[in-house]
Amino acid sequence: MSSNDWPKWVRDDNSVVSCTEKVKVMTENFDELKQIAQDALEDGLLMEVSEQQMRDALHQLIDSLINPYNKA
Repeated sequence: MSSNDWPKWVRDDNSVVSCTEKVKVMTENFDELKQIAQDALEDGLLMEVSEQQMRDALHQLIDSLINPYNKA
């Protein structure tokens, strides 16, 4: 997945986030996250960690992120 493959960003009401600067920041953030995750996966594989365990751990990491702006 490359920068051009990131989703069209939408708000909770499904309206499109179209501000060029906001979209640029999201693209940069996701490009950086992808590279860091790729590096972590490769490091784990070089250290003979199971590929499936690495993928599961990365999924768990994402699932554990907390929304500090939750309007609960």
